[in-house]
Amino acid sequence: MSAEIGKVFLLPGEYFISKQPNYISTLLGSCVAVCLYHPQLKFGGMNHFMLPSSPTKERSGKYGDYACGVLLQFMERTVGSLNGLQAIVSGGANVISNISTGVQIGQRNIEIARETLRKHNIPIIKENVGGTNGLKLHYQNWDNKLVVEQMDRNAMSGSLITREETGRSAAPPPSPAKPFSFHEDTSKAAPQRPFSAPNAAARKPFSGGAAAKPQAAASLAPAASTPVRSGGRIKVLIVDDSSIVRNLLSKALEGEPDIVVVGAAKDAYEAREMLLELGPDVVTLDIVMPKMDGVTFLKKLMVYFPIPVIICSTIAKSGSAAELRSDKIGAVDVIDKESLNLYRGLDTVKKILVPKIRAAAKTRVAKKSKEEVAGI
Repeated sequence: MSAEIGKVFLLPGEYFISKQPNYISTLLGSCVAVCLYHPQLKFGGMNHFMLPSSPTKERSGKYGDYACGVLLQFMERTVGSLNGLQAIVSGGANVISNISTGVQIGQRNIEIARETLRKHNIPIIKENVGGTNGLKLHYQNWDNKLVVEQMDRNAMSGSLITREETGRSAAPPPSPAKPFSFHEDTSKAAPQRPFSAPNAAARKPFSGGAAAKPQAAASLAPAASTPVRSGGRIKVLIVDDSSIVRNLLSKALEGEPDIVVVGAAKDAYEAREMLLELGPDVVTLDIVMPKMDGVTFLKKLMVYFPIPVIICSTIAKSGSAAELRSDKIGAVDVIDKESLNLYRGLDTVKKILVPKIRAAAKTRVAKKSKEEVAGI
């Protein structure tokens, strides 16, 4: 094999397909992963979903009907048809029996995977499903080899569905998301509250109205003139659509004397409200999210409300297009989420993330124009 073998770790709601050889790994509790493979072209991919379907028709990789559809769509675009594909289905263990709303989640996840594959006449050549123990998968996408390790039930706490996710199926549909107001004319609306970060006294209200003229400068410069906090802590906002990741990152930052997590948002719309209300100093931002992806949100932040942003995503590999784009748009740092070893304790997360947050808090981010970020 001439190509270098890459390594990818999938978190809940993510998927990966490549013609290049890659080891694709993930951890499963009641979640399910589908591996798709083309035996003639010798390449494949995998997804990782948490729930069978969204009661509000949300287009998110967390849900099996959407996640399997996306995987099939990418394979069809790459190959030209779905003929000849093979599938392996894994996961769906009964590991959350203590949560009344999620007793059947694992089995329902298995059924949605089977149903979708059957609908498209794709044979399932192997299943590793059910049971009461979680699984760790190591998939070789160039030869369809899958190594499955059973995980101790207690070790799977990081990959179980939380009450937040299982409760969604019983919750009423949310009201439609209101338009993003970064670019809206707010002259007739009620005045927006100013951003109240301690070292942002000179910043204008977060309105994005026509009166806000973007500066010509497009670079980042050290915040030599940034006021030094007098006993205050660096306020961090975590933005990630996975509640598991939000919880792990929050826990990793607990106990740091100079850092406090003031909020955790599941999408860009929720993050915008938290920016207004909580006034964070640093934002950690995922890229693959529903409603608005992280790169689009980063562009809006750099144009309308520049703030130090650390991209934290599995698709932001070193030298990747995602890393280069994020850097050009104005992220102060980019972290490959896989490097944090999220499911192997918090030591690595602390070692990598804490110093980057401290450095980001000392960085002054220059405002950019819409023209500057439009083509990136």
